[in-house]
Amino acid sequence: MGITEIRNQLKTGISRDYTWTALQQGYTDKILYINVGSPEVRIKDVPPVMKEKFIGGKGYGLRLLWDATKPDTQWDDPENEIIISSGPIGGITQYSGTGKSLVVSISPQTNSVMDSNVGGYFGSFLKFAGFDALEIQGKAENDIIIYIDGINHHIEIFDAPEEAVDSHILTEQLTDLFAENENDKKNIGIVSSGIAAENSLIGMLNFTFWDPKRKKVRLKQAGRGGIGTVFRNKKIKALVCKIPGVKGNLNNVVDIEAIMERGRRFNREIRELDDKQCQMRQVGTAHLMEIMNDHDLLPTMNYQYGSHEDAWKIDSSVWKSKFTQNIPDGCWIGCTMSCSKGADNVTLTTGPYKGQVVTVDGPEYENAAGLGSNCGIFDPAYIIEANFYCDTYGICTITWGTLTAFIMECFQRGILNADRAQGFEMHFGESDKALELLHLTARGEGFGRIAGRGVRKMKELFIANKWGDPGLIFDIAMENKGLEYSQYMSKESLAQQGGYAMTNKGPQHDEAWLIFMDMVNNQIPTFENKAEALHYFPMFRTWFGLVGLCKLPWNDVEPETNAQTDEPAKVPEHVDNYVTIYKAVTGREFDKNRLVQDSERVYNFQRIFNLRRGFGTRVHDRQPYRAAGPVTSEEYESRAERYDRQLKELVGFNTEGRSTQEKMAALRKYREDQYESLLDAVYKRRGWNRNGVPKIEFLQKIGMDFPELIEVVKDFQ
Repeated sequence: MGITEIRNQLKTGISRDYTWTALQQGYTDKILYINVGSPEVRIKDVPPVMKEKFIGGKGYGLRLLWDATKPDTQWDDPENEIIISSGPIGGITQYSGTGKSLVVSISPQTNSVMDSNVGGYFGSFLKFAGFDALEIQGKAENDIIIYIDGINHHIEIFDAPEEAVDSHILTEQLTDLFAENENDKKNIGIVSSGIAAENSLIGMLNFTFWDPKRKKVRLKQAGRGGIGTVFRNKKIKALVCKIPGVKGNLNNVVDIEAIMERGRRFNREIRELDDKQCQMRQVGTAHLMEIMNDHDLLPTMNYQYGSHEDAWKIDSSVWKSKFTQNIPDGCWIGCTMSCSKGADNVTLTTGPYKGQVVTVDGPEYENAAGLGSNCGIFDPAYIIEANFYCDTYGICTITWGTLTAFIMECFQRGILNADRAQGFEMHFGESDKALELLHLTARGEGFGRIAGRGVRKMKELFIANKWGDPGLIFDIAMENKGLEYSQYMSKESLAQQGGYAMTNKGPQHDEAWLIFMDMVNNQIPTFENKAEALHYFPMFRTWFGLVGLCKLPWNDVEPETNAQTDEPAKVPEHVDNYVTIYKAVTGREFDKNRLVQDSERVYNFQRIFNLRRGFGTRVHDRQPYRAAGPVTSEEYESRAERYDRQLKELVGFNTEGRSTQEKMAALRKYREDQYESLLDAVYKRRGWNRNGVPKIEFLQKIGMDFPELIEVVKDFQ
């Protein structure tokens, strides 16, 4: 369908003007509430206590979702919400990594609260259009498009015409539809999903950004937890926000010169140091591939192993040759890190778009590792094509890589066979079958309907059907709280095991990535050291999601003198940058300690939100044993020298004459005991009791003792 035909089919369902509020010190103090079922559009004020306690971004999303839902609200109930919010720093252009926003909803995968961070234009454009947050509730009868006109200050809900659903087509169509001309395309931000979000529980959201060099719409993903599935269940085809343009000081900050000075300092680091450090401008996060492989940390064959002899086939040098170089690949205006790499002129070989030539966003490290090595596939062409289809179909690539690897191992172990999988069969290394499953899942057909439920629900199904040993299935199913693991091996890092399984939403590396501190550099040897790290870093990273920041500029390039500082893992000069910028935007008194305190309030609120929904205690922080140690004899024997030495030195277990099974049992008991001791230490440091529940006196101390929270936690004290 052409643009003219689409324009002619647009039919307005609701339309209203609004009074625009300019940003002041990073805030408008307005929320745009839309109920797509009523339909209803209204503007809400941000209560002062919400602004003070919850800051923005994820904090606003959690507070709004709590108020809108009940403890038993299900993900597909009309009252479930999707909230999108940036934060006070979000949208400035004088410092890199300031275009992030957070999406919050009740997850189809975890049945609890989910947050997912994302780049692209929409979150910042929403602010410039006059709103600190967008709160969507209800369920439409038919597909709709929500249009936020930040130029004429008008909200319109259209009945969506029969245009495409998949993001790589839909976002181009809508950009052409709402742009006045080619130059105007940079002023449009779109949120969409794809057909897989209609047919699975693992749907994600794509946020667009305009690539001025390629003259293409490109995509960044809010991937985790199935929020794209909620989006399509509400019959939303797209959100569109248009603004007059980005220039100057739209956040109306207190001290623009202070921000510009820190921005110039960071840009100099990027110019002078990036090529010698992580090479983010050349390969983005894919620079990690050989680093992880060299340290036995690259997930291989469903996290069975940490390295592979063929890993060189998908290392950073390969991606450097695939990515178009010397292009400003920033997903937000003014970001000089340019890590949103892309492969151009890719001819698709399978699926509904076979033969089309496309630009593929990525792959990033998580995609290359998850789609590639974790599935035993070392073919860059396959990874690029699978990456493309995950994006346009609206599938989380982290989830997809992990669940595909789980299915492959289930075939390896005899848990699955062709009869049980409706005629489908797939083993490690079979890229053609992996793509076939991807297309089946997108269409909701055959075994694809089972795969699209995610690892936890597959695990429960296989156990219920008595298709294998329940203990083995639990051990190899790499999920926690219903969310699939992201792509790092945590077996040899106790701190990272906690950094995954003790998260509020499930095992995502955006809370804590402690592998190098713990395993490689041995900087946090004691339980107390680990507990301190598992307090500070999750709180510090939570703050990024409150204020609209990307974490990559924090530590993916570091000042030359960083190694000589007292706490190099914290990159103290960059922390000082963020403190300075926050003060310069908001005018608020602030320091690095208050940064952590602000995060503690929101982090504990989210923990109690989990409790309210029936989760959030110690049992829910349990990890699959594959995350902690070798599940099978093949795993143990592949690293027998290492494990035997650990048994002798750490456990005092004499390995002479002992079978592999005996050694595995002794190692497992030791590692599981270590993890339980870690839980005790971290809970204590975080102000929680031994069941993982925040203590009332601690909530009082941090100023999060709202009556509704005390009511939830009092029965767990």
